[in-house]
Amino acid sequence: MHSIDIDLSIDHFSKIEGHGALDLKVRNNKVEYVNFKITENKRFYTTAIEGKSYMAGPALMSRICGTCSIAHLLCCIEAIENALEFEPSEQVKILRKLTMYGLMIRDHALHLYFFSLPDVLNKDSVLDLDENNPKENELVHEAFEVKASGNNLSKLIAGKAVHAPFPMVGGYTKIPEKEKLKASLEELKHVRPKILNVIKLFADWDKTLVRETTFVAQVNHDFSFLGGHIHTTKDTCILPKDYTDHLLRTVIPYSTSTGVKFEEGNYFVGALARLNLNKEALHQNTSKDAKKYIDMFPSKNVYHNNLAQAIELLHCVDHAIELLEKTEFVPEKLNIPKPKKSSGIGVIEAPRGTLYYRIDMDDTGTITGADIIVPTQQNQINIENDIKTFVEGNLELEKGQIALEIEKIIRAYDPCMSCATHFLKINWL
Repeated sequence: MHSIDIDLSIDHFSKIEGHGALDLKVRNNKVEYVNFKITENKRFYTTAIEGKSYMAGPALMSRICGTCSIAHLLCCIEAIENALEFEPSEQVKILRKLTMYGLMIRDHALHLYFFSLPDVLNKDSVLDLDENNPKENELVHEAFEVKASGNNLSKLIAGKAVHAPFPMVGGYTKIPEKEKLKASLEELKHVRPKILNVIKLFADWDKTLVRETTFVAQVNHDFSFLGGHIHTTKDTCILPKDYTDHLLRTVIPYSTSTGVKFEEGNYFVGALARLNLNKEALHQNTSKDAKKYIDMFPSKNVYHNNLAQAIELLHCVDHAIELLEKTEFVPEKLNIPKPKKSSGIGVIEAPRGTLYYRIDMDDTGTITGADIIVPTQQNQINIENDIKTFVEGNLELEKGQIALEIEKIIRAYDPCMSCATHFLKINWL
């Protein structure tokens, strides 16, 4: 092969949450660098909540991002309750699972149907789907129906789909109404077959990018995204409270976010990691009806993160249906724990991967410090290494095609830039 040099800059990525850019340099068939830049403005939430009440902290932290607001809300609540050694009631635990399922359904549906499906169908945008084509027209309608079912479940259980008002430290301020529960249950049953359709679409997508990496996820018994221990594909198992002993922040000087390494190595968090490490915990109806797709895991193919999200979408619907059918919700007083000087850890599986919170409080319940590690900053280094692997194996492609394929790789991770940009401390040169 003759010597190939490439200089490539992508100023904006479409169909992701937030803003990102990329600089790539190839000399003599070797990638000299890949700089995946998160370009959102810096945010200061962990400083802004200092001096605020522990009861106000979760609602304030949920404003980090509209897309992931419920994940931040519940993770902050968990950190505070762990600090205060508070155990929520069984009904509250069920409500929190349903709250997470509402988030996951609407969030995964947004990414799969509106951001990634155009890549599968070789379309520039979901707006390019042909309404006169029966299959494409059906997909558009299914997209809105599936996403709406998640929005409506969130509204019912948590009060709103974004910045939910009902979940609080100690419980929920409102219990869902019985008649509205029935309506949500029927809606979830209605969209379930449509999710099987989109699972097949992503399973049939023949895109492949395989690279050795470590997958990390919190594993639990019912795949509820809440609770459990942190596992890796290197057979490591750690308690959530010990995460700081294993995660190492790494300054990325060209990006408004720090990167994170797991025990000094790059790693992958998100749906692909969860399926690789915990597929046995999927709902029994999901495991039955999507078995041939679940059997494709464990997988090292980065594009299978989309397929894993689609399978999770079905699991969330199936488990939500079961919980709504079996649970008789009763009025329950908000049980607010008493403040004390303490520090607590919260760890949950957000849509894009493992989310870590640490909250420090004084004896009046005033927040004195906070620390957060979000999924996208954990994936940033892994994304760069995936892009490097792809480019070095496809140097014969036209520059424009390389740029397009890089965008597809980044979209497969479903990054959330807004969440990732409140950590940076850099002396700019």
